[in-house]
Amino acid sequence: MESIVDSNLPASAQPGSATSVPYLSRFILERLGITTHEAVDSIEHLIRGQRAGKVWCAPKVVVLPGDERYIMATLAVADEPRMVATKSLVLNPRNRKRGIAVINSLVTLHDSETGLPLAVVEGNWVTARRTAGLSAVAAKRLARSDSVSIGFIGCGVEARSHLDAFCDLFPVRQIYAFGRGSENRDALCRAAEARGLVAIASKTPREAIGDADLIVTSVTLLPNLDPFLDARWLKPGAFVTSIDLALPWLPEGMGAFQRIVIDDLEQEAKMIRPMVAPALVAGDLSGLVCGEIAGREGAQELTAFVFRGLAVGDLALAALAYHRAKTTGTISG
Repeated sequence: MESIVDSNLPASAQPGSATSVPYLSRFILERLGITTHEAVDSIEHLIRGQRAGKVWCAPKVVVLPGDERYIMATLAVADEPRMVATKSLVLNPRNRKRGIAVINSLVTLHDSETGLPLAVVEGNWVTARRTAGLSAVAAKRLARSDSVSIGFIGCGVEARSHLDAFCDLFPVRQIYAFGRGSENRDALCRAAEARGLVAIASKTPREAIGDADLIVTSVTLLPNLDPFLDARWLKPGAFVTSIDLALPWLPEGMGAFQRIVIDDLEQEAKMIRPMVAPALVAGDLSGLVCGEIAGREGAQELTAFVFRGLAVGDLALAALAYHRAKTTGTISG
């Protein structure tokens, strides 16, 4: 177990437990065995909790210094589980030259009644798993259950987490992969082949999505990104999850979707620039989970989930990891 301790304080004055606040590193998190279905259940539980007045989330806060960095923070609070989760994240494309991940983040957990710290959690694992979990919650309701192929635009960490999640939910047999560089694309193809899937490295974006049942776009959020994907390329019945604010999608093609769901209408109303023209939006994930808006209504319907990311997802995965670590004896307390 790794921990964070202030050596200047006596043990009796340390926050959290008597001696330390546990740190759940990636090494620990990847060995907890949390499944896609558990992640989905945890997210849905908290979404329903929001409607019951037992879970609260603040709209995400974003700082754009103007030098390609994207700096963001989220906050979610729940009475069950009794936790506060805050996440801070920095996306910096210049990290590639430093040989480190482009995105780095951290989640802190507090007791929502007392405010005492519970744990610090490696945020990149949380971000990847909660993002794929949110997509999975939407895909359960918006994608065809017999989907057998996935088209990836962007082949990094988020693509890999979505590959794992969607293979747990659908009878996937094949993937198409397109990315800016060959290293991530080839790694994603190898991961798919290790699962026994056919993996095709596509030469163009259209080749990657035109014949796919499920499409995942996770393009890095760069300023002045020119849209290059057209929903009119998609075959009838396809489902798209766009975790990149729909920035790579041509606005004039979005009308091809019969149903577009976003993550949070309230959060979106506070944003300067909408992800999708409001007239095209059928509702949000809460409405979808709580049955207030319809999911897929026909085999040929073209559907999409477009999202910025929900703080409730960060809380769901961090809390799930914390409780699993406690019940398995990975951390004490």
